[in-house]
Amino acid sequence: MTNGRTDQMNTHTPSRRRVLGAIGATAATVVGWNAATQTWATAAESGRGHGGGHGGGHGGGHVTPVPPLDGTLKTSGADLAPFSKDFGNLVTNTVPWAVLVPGSVNDVVKMVDFARTNDLKIAANGRSGTGDDLESHSNYGQAAVPGGISIDSRGLSKVVSVGSTTAVVEAGATWAQLTDAAMAKGRTPPAMPDYMHLSVGGTLSVGGIGGTVGKYGLAVDTIESLDIVTGAGQLLTASATVRPDLFNAALVGGGQVGIIVRVTIKIVPVKERIVVFSLVYDDAAAYLADAEKVLAGGRFEVQAGEMLRTADDSGWRFKLELGAVYTGTAPAREPLIAGLRDVRAEAVIDDMTFRDYIFRFDAYVDYLKEAGYWDQPKPWLSLFLPASKAKRFLDIAQAELTSNDLGGGFLLTYPYRTSKLKRPLAVQPNEPVAYLFDLLRFPHPGEPDIQGMLEQNRRLYDKAVALGAKRYLVGAVPGMTPAEWKRHFGNRYSGLRDAKRRYDPAGVLTPGQGFFD
Repeated sequence: MTNGRTDQMNTHTPSRRRVLGAIGATAATVVGWNAATQTWATAAESGRGHGGGHGGGHGGGHVTPVPPLDGTLKTSGADLAPFSKDFGNLVTNTVPWAVLVPGSVNDVVKMVDFARTNDLKIAANGRSGTGDDLESHSNYGQAAVPGGISIDSRGLSKVVSVGSTTAVVEAGATWAQLTDAAMAKGRTPPAMPDYMHLSVGGTLSVGGIGGTVGKYGLAVDTIESLDIVTGAGQLLTASATVRPDLFNAALVGGGQVGIIVRVTIKIVPVKERIVVFSLVYDDAAAYLADAEKVLAGGRFEVQAGEMLRTADDSGWRFKLELGAVYTGTAPAREPLIAGLRDVRAEAVIDDMTFRDYIFRFDAYVDYLKEAGYWDQPKPWLSLFLPASKAKRFLDIAQAELTSNDLGGGFLLTYPYRTSKLKRPLAVQPNEPVAYLFDLLRFPHPGEPDIQGMLEQNRRLYDKAVALGAKRYLVGAVPGMTPAEWKRHFGNRYSGLRDAKRRYDPAGVLTPGQGFFD
């Protein structure tokens, strides 16, 4: 079951005639855009050849010629279809009118200008995944551009260089590509998502959280500089000291001020192996106390955690996952977990290569695909909870959620220091420690009540916000209004709005976020 969604779509939906007009054209024959009829013009229809110009097909009107490109502008139905859905599979009617596969950064500049001139929306599509299984990993239509231009980020996916302290990558490169290139030189990104086949640019637009957040912050906290094509069609470099307003609006800005095309990112020496401790708790209070004790101790490179259903499916347990990295001699295990109040008889301790650990989710993805979960609608909910209210909210969640609400998915929850998150738009609860609450649903195939799960997300979100929580930009929360986004961003909202007006004055970029009126 899928659900049409319009609350965050600030762009017009193409009519059947217009969509079919776009689908009927092919990349080889499109020469321009007819603003009067809002359809692509072909050489045969325009009667003016590849020079574009006035008059001709589609009922006449001015045809703005498509600029010469190093890559390809695709408009066939087969080319548009993969860009008409996202990973969440929760929204409909999001067919773009064209897909740009850029052959260069200059193609992005040209097509942003083209979109602005012709009153079209444009957004990057991360095309995350492996092999032919590529899609936007936005969860609720955030990267959708119905009736607009979608940019296939895989057109810019090179790892440009790897040095001793930084790497330069194009925005369409995945964390897997970057990590393998860096590891070949004894380095690694310090902060990575749990799923490594996400695009770097897309991840930075929302933040990028993983098990090293307690030590390094989000992925955006490891960025030295960006090359970005603004909504005004300018290719600019931004950093904490050069155009800091653009830098801070692009990172965790949901694609509102520009299309990130290249990134300089910090890298650190890699450790060869990791000892992973999986510790189980029957009591939420004991889990939370130990999780914060471990965080304060700072002994682990990785700290994550999870809410699990009990074996008899009558309630919830908790798992604390800790990773100690090393090269050479393994650390003594018992001192690292001494004094913790887990069910020690159920503790599992593994020793593996660091690369195997960071790619650990790949095997689970294979299972989800084989079992039919991967293509299901995914009503995810990602929140940041103030530590002082974490127990209260987890009690609410435990009372409301069942195993069916997870399906084949899982629920992550673990603490981190909010001071580690430096980028302004990664808004946090007003406390030194916060908890990730990440409800990553993979509903059972054929689940009939996806709408009920979305409504449950809304209830849980409202209860969390009342306790001082914030949300992560991925996920599906129905009915979010610009006023609620203003409340979410708080005193950072005006800076984001001002940057939007400055760098995307025509409002052509990434309409699916719905941040503004």
